Amino acid sequence: MSEPEGSTPVPRTGQNILAALASWDWIVGIILAMIAAIVFFKTTKPTQQHFDYTFRIAGALLHGQVGLENRPPSWLNEMVPRDGRLYSVFPLGAVVSMLPVALLQRTGWVVNFPGHWVATILVGCIVYFFFRLTEIRSQPVVRRILLALFPIFGTWAWCNLGFGGAWQIALGFALLGETAALYFVLVRPRPFLAGIFFALAVGNRTELVLTLPFFLYFVWRPPTDVDSFPTLANLLPNLRKSLPNFIWFLVVPVTLGLLTAAYNFARFHSIFDFGYAHIPNLMREPWYQRGLFSIHAIPWNMQKSLFEGFTDYPHFPYIRFFPFGCSIFLASPFLFLLFREGGRFKTAIWLIIGAVMFVLWCHGNPGGWQFSYRYAVVLIPWMFLLLVENGPVKISAIECALFSVSVAINAAATYEFLWTNLIHP
Repeated sequence: MSEPEGSTPVPRTGQNILAALASWDWIVGIILAMIAAIVFFKTTKPTQQHFDYTFRIAGALLHGQVGLENRPPSWLNEMVPRDGRLYSVFPLGAVVSMLPVALLQRTGWVVNFPGHWVATILVGCIVYFFFRLTEIRSQPVVRRILLALFPIFGTWAWCNLGFGGAWQIALGFALLGETAALYFVLVRPRPFLAGIFFALAVGNRTELVLTLPFFLYFVWRPPTDVDSFPTLANLLPNLRKSLPNFIWFLVVPVTLGLLTAAYNFARFHSIFDFGYAHIPNLMREPWYQRGLFSIHAIPWNMQKSLFEGFTDYPHFPYIRFFPFGCSIFLASPFLFLLFREGGRFKTAIWLIIGAVMFVLWCHGNPGGWQFSYRYAVVLIPWMFLLLVENGPVKISAIECALFSVSVAINAAATYEFLWTNLIHP
């Protein structure tokens, strides 16, 4: 059909390209994930991958054991001796996450823990699901790509995952689990898959169980209805209709929870005891004098995670970072955009961030050797949702500037922590 006489033809080339890219989202996501994985692999050095607690216990599980019979190397000083065996304090989910790698070792494909490769694969998967998660809002592909790259390369996740140790790998699995679970709840509702990834997240970082109400709400009601509320008349019918979805979502997390209780009981004779307090001499450390968790630890954690700064350095890259924490906002200035107006999930997300951060701040130690505040890696998916929804549809100059500064700061930190001896206690 020809254009009406006197009308101006509408250019369709750009629209067609964008439509084609949108219909091939999964391909764009895979390409972006591969690029991110390559960049991460080339820019990081796994200086802590010899801390392979979960890998060793996963190998023991393959032999029907929950602990080690032989004493591990001296640097694995967080193993707990009990009843003639040595046990890891990592939760069962973190150990199960390592079973595929332990199987590779058993078949002879790997010898030692390939922390660098595991972290790289995690980064690729994380970037893929962050890119797909941007589908919750219609926006140009360029902005979606920038937002998808930000959680790894614009935050402290880049450096900390690059260490490649068991602690950092557990955070990486948690980050992947949260992001994928959000995708399979908010974008492409698949309750069973969302439940699997939620279990992956909680299995590696137990505090993430606090996010369960958010997931259950959106398993019950689709995101398109977020601004409407059910009446008392249709509340029960809606619950009955959603019951299968609840069951599909919860089956894997509940199973993992029961197995974790049994795992804890087999090690420490209590279903609630993860063993952290049994680490030799741990409770003698000054920051644990009031227990593993205490409100008295909040000021120190708050200072490290929000207010700790950098120091100057006379040579490139001209700044030097403290080895035991610094402000997440200085490490990632892009996060200042969290406070913009707008966003469908704003209230719920801030409640989640507040609840999880409160638990993290109550921990006696801010996290040991790290760049910025490594525990806050688990908050990145929730911050990401705010950033996707509260900004302009098109990428802005301020977003580009803050993204560039954030990447530069984290590149400098990755360089100093992983490739030089500039950082000292």
